[in-house]
Amino acid sequence: MIARLHIHRYGTTREELAAVAVKNHQNGCNNPISQYQMEITIDDVLRSPLVADPLRVLDCSPITDGAAAVVLAPTEVARKYSDGPIRILAAAQASDTLALHDRRDITTLDATVSASRKAFDMSGIEVKDVDLAEVHDAFTIGEIVAIEDLGFVEKGEGGRAVIEGVTAIDGDIPVNTSGGLKACGHPVGATGIKQAYEIVLQLRGEAGKRQVEGAEVGLTHNVGGCGGTAIVHVMSR
Repeated sequence: MIARLHIHRYGTTREELAAVAVKNHQNGCNNPISQYQMEITIDDVLRSPLVADPLRVLDCSPITDGAAAVVLAPTEVARKYSDGPIRILAAAQASDTLALHDRRDITTLDATVSASRKAFDMSGIEVKDVDLAEVHDAFTIGEIVAIEDLGFVEKGEGGRAVIEGVTAIDGDIPVNTSGGLKACGHPVGATGIKQAYEIVLQLRGEAGKRQVEGAEVGLTHNVGGCGGTAIVHVMSR
C-alpha cells in the first residue's frame, strides 16, 4: 500500500524501486558477511515473482539467520581497549500507530521523522553533516521513504535520488553500504546492531572495497512494526 500510494502521488517508478535492490546487491558483493553475494539488474528485479503488487521477490529482504554484538563503554574506558573507539552522539526513538489506516500519511513514517529530529537535536549534527547511513530497507520502498523522512532528500524525490546515484557509495549520501537488509540480510533481532557494526567499520576506515572516503559521521535507522516504531542513532569518530 505504501509503495502503490508513493507511485501514485509522486510518480515513483518500478525502475526506481528496483534500483534500490540493484545498488544494495552491488554493495553486498563487497561485504564478506553479506547473505547475497551476487549482482542483479533492474530487469532481474522486474521479472522476479510478484509478492504484493508492486513489490516482487527481489524487492524484499531475505529470511536470514545471524547475530551481532557491540561493546559499550564510557569514552575514557573505551580508549583503554581500542585505538579507534566510535562515539554515540545520539540515540532517539519514536512511535506511531501500528495500523496504517490510522496514520496521518502512509507514505511518511512519522516515527522516523520524529526520531531523526530528536537525534539531530541531541547530537548537534545537521542532516547535511551525515556522511553515510544504514536504513531499514526490508522492502525497496522502505529505503526510499526512509531517506525522505530522515531529510536526505525532499519528499517524493527518494526514487529519483537512488536511480541518479545520490545514495551510491560515491554519491552525496551513501546509503546501506553493507548491502542493507536487502542484500546483507535481515536477521530481525540482530539487524539494528548489524547496522551499527557497518557504521563502526566505515568510521574506522575498515570497510574495504565499500569504504566511504573520509567518513566521519554515520547514522543508523531501524524500524519495527511497519513503521510503528523507529530508532535513529548518530555516531562519529
